[in-house]
Order: sequence, then C-alpha cells, then structure tokens
Amino acid sequence: MNITWALLMMALGGVGVPNNGHDADVAAALQSAMNPPIVAEHTTNPETTAITTGGAGGTAAPEPSPSATPEAGINTDPQPDAPKVKGIYVTAYSAGGERMETLLSLLDKTELNSMVIDIKDDAGYITYKTDNTELQQMGHPQPFIGDINKLMTRLKEHDVYPIARIVVFKDSVLAKKNKELSFVNTDGSVWANKGGDSFVNPYNEAVWKYNVDIAKEAAKLGFKEIQFDYVRFPEGFEKRADTLKYTKSDRPRVEIIADFVKYAKAELAPLGVRISVDIFGYAASVPAAEGIGQDFVKISKNVDVISPMVYPSHYSTGWFDVKDPDKDPYATIKGSMVDTHKKLDPLGSYKPVIRPWIQDFTASWLGSGHYVKYGKKQVEDQIRALKDEKVDEFLLWNANNRYTSEVDYEQ
Repeated sequence: MNITWALLMMALGGVGVPNNGHDADVAAALQSAMNPPIVAEHTTNPETTAITTGGAGGTAAPEPSPSATPEAGINTDPQPDAPKVKGIYVTAYSAGGERMETLLSLLDKTELNSMVIDIKDDAGYITYKTDNTELQQMGHPQPFIGDINKLMTRLKEHDVYPIARIVVFKDSVLAKKNKELSFVNTDGSVWANKGGDSFVNPYNEAVWKYNVDIAKEAAKLGFKEIQFDYVRFPEGFEKRADTLKYTKSDRPRVEIIADFVKYAKAELAPLGVRISVDIFGYAASVPAAEGIGQDFVKISKNVDVISPMVYPSHYSTGWFDVKDPDKDPYATIKGSMVDTHKKLDPLGSYKPVIRPWIQDFTASWLGSGHYVKYGKKQVEDQIRALKDEKVDEFLLWNANNRYTSEVDYEQ
C-alpha cells in the first residue's frame, strides 16, 4: 500500500456518504492532492483560544458542555433495544414518492430493517415542511417529503428502524442565504468548490445550533437515530484557510469538528436518540487529517455509531495488498475492518457501534479492467467480510436507491 497516497487521499478526500455529487468531491481531492500538510495530532491550550474574524462576521463555536465529554460519566446506549441495523440509503425523493413502496417491500421480504432518509440533503435543503420559523428563516425547506408524519407512520407500520441523515457543513443553501456563516472570497462572494458546492463554517456556533435544531425536530418526529454527514471542512481547506474570510479561533480544526460532535450529542441526549457520524473509509487506516478537520478516534469516542464509508471502489491500487480493490470486495472490506478495530479498540466502553456503508453500485468510472459489475455475489462478499471481522451491522449505498435483489443479508 502506498501510504503517502493514502495520506493525501485522507487529507483532501470526501468524507460524507457518497451521493450523485460525491464523485466530483473525490475527483477534486485527487486533483489537489499534491503537497498538503498532514498533521497526525495537533493540540493547543484551550485557555489561550482567541477569536478572530476574517471579515465574514459570525460567532465562534461554543465550548462543548461538560456532559458531552466521554470523561463525564459512564457511556450508555440511548437505544439499548435497537436492532442490529441492516439498512439502505433513501433519498427524500424516494421517501416521498412512488419508489417508497418498492423499498418497503424490499425490507418486508428480507433481513433488512432500517432506512437512512435525507432530512437535510447535500444541497442543504430541509426536505419536508417544517413549522419551525427559525429553521424556515435560516434554511429553505422543500416538501420533497410531502407529509413527514404520514411517512413516519408508514415506517412504523413496516417495523422500519428510522435514521435521519443530516448533511452538516456542506450546505449551499445556508451559505448563500447567510454568507456570514460561510467562507467568503476576497471579492465578497461565497466560496464554492469546483463542483459548485459551498460549505458553512464549522467554527460558527449558529451553524452548530441550526443543524442540531433540525436533528431535534427529526427526533421528535420519531427518528431513532441522527446520522450526521459531511462533518468536516471543505476538501483542501488548508490551502485556502488563510485567504478566505470567516470567523475562526486558534483551536485546531480537528478539535472544532470533534467539539461539534460532542455538542450535538449533549444537546440531543434528553431526546433518547442515537448519534452517528459518516466518515471516509480511509480514516481508519491513516493519521488524522488536519486539513479537513477529521480525526477518526476523536469523532468516534463521542458518537454511538460510526459509519466508515468503505466502498471497495474508493480504495486505490495496493490497499490491503489488493491490485484492484473494487474487484475483490471481500479482501478490501476485511482489511478496512481490521484497521477500524485497531483504531477503536483502545476506546474501551466508548468504542461505538461500527456500522459501515458498503457498496451496492457498479463503479464503471474506474475504467476497463479495474472494476466489476456489482450484484448478489459482490454484496454478499462484503457482508461476509464484515461478519468474519465481527461486524454485524451495515448500510447499503446506491444513489438511485435501486438495490440488488435476492441477496442473502445474513452471510
């Protein structure tokens, strides 16, 4: 394995669950992966923190509540009766449309038991009608899910364990509507990546509160778990950190991201929901990425569930001694889980449930000879690899929500 290449990938790569725009994120990361500063660990004295504003205004992120820190007490699962989750990704369009009937039928007929549904999507839209005036003012709710209460009733009738996916810091809607909460170019425009996506500022407490308020509403609607995605700074941020205008402090980015997770967990604790975070699969195998602010261990010790994105297609040649990882899903998934356990075992009772995202799509963009068409065998190989590494929960990803039929999910 080329560890230098791995570090570059981790430093700049997309860390959210992939979507129709995710491949663009990865491409941008690869293109910019030349000489990023990789920092395994970087800490500062919190007492010396000073707030500086680069011109965009806003408020710095709050210190997390003491109850949010692992040291505050015994770690307990807020959902002790939760099933061993075997789930699928569901867009808001599917959840609110005709495709939902097919997806519910899939769960009724198989061992699958959960759905991860977009409640705040990759563009930043809240995907249902909310009566919360503050959320209406800050965001731009869209009724992709026409009747959210009807949806929740439907899920309950089919005994579906409901998980609300909230995309956090990748948020073009909030960035453009409230540019003081985002990253601003020297000409006063809101910064966007090559894919046209804007991010909001993880240093800003208003951004934290906005996303957690959405999560609180989701919990009150009946979701059992909140899954936060894109919990990071933009790809390649270290190259533009000193030129963009935004509220910031001298705390390292990895601490800011970890503190958001602590804050979210503390705020949501009274509602009895689990907190999960999606993270790029490489994170388990390399040191922390200061550029995007992600540290696998710092994040994991403050969540109930960690979902590394371990799609075989997203690993490059040589990972886990595999020439073409996409063509050997068993070896790739097995290797990623070995690394994940090594990272998280030292957390003891604070080791979260490991529930990876696995691949149910064909990565034809890898080019002839480097990919295979994914079907029943490839999905089952991934599940078998997880089981062999004592991981019995997983989530299936397909951007179009079209999942392979006749899969044995109990490998």
